Amino acid sequence: MINLLPPETKSAYYYARRNRTLLRWVFACIFCLAGGVLLAGGGYLYLNRSITDTNQQIAYSNHQLQAQHLSSVQKQVTTISNNLKLTVQVLSQEILFSKLLKQLASVTPSNAILTNLSIGQTQGGVDITAQTADYNAATQLQVNLADPKNQIFSKADIVSITCTSTDTKTKYPCTVTLRALFATDNPFLFINDKKAASR
Repeated sequence: MINLLPPETKSAYYYARRNRTLLRWVFACIFCLAGGVLLAGGGYLYLNRSITDTNQQIAYSNHQLQAQHLSSVQKQVTTISNNLKLTVQVLSQEILFSKLLKQLASVTPSNAILTNLSIGQTQGGVDITAQTADYNAATQLQVNLADPKNQIFSKADIVSITCTSTDTKTKYPCTVTLRALFATDNPFLFINDKKAASR
């Protein structure tokens, strides 16, 4: 088919077609731009809403914690923890007297008798009073108590020895007072006994 239209008309039709195509592209770009603006605006609104909701949840959680007396609960937990530590300290000094007395009896010389056993104010120490036949028996008792093989005391010191007249008919005229310090690994303390049982 031969186009017999004049060149001006042909040119007008050509540019009209190009203008229509260009107009479509302009509308497409405007549509994409509007979509991008809508997406950005929607994202901003969503983020803003999320931040507001999160802040409200935090404020509500803080209010709930305050309502549940969090500070007083923390104080109670601290008190319980301190009491537990104190209990462990007390138990670490708790003496198993039945075992201790049996061991003391086995290391006491035959010419001496134990008359008193008391826990002093000094932590981990004990005061022992005994009656002996003479000075030698008193010093022997001190040596036996301080002997590490007996696993009772880390050291034992004589505080005093007093003897009445040897003319009397008393079998044990001497009185000796000793102060002894428990050995750290002795089996006669409650906690050490538990450790030994678990081995």
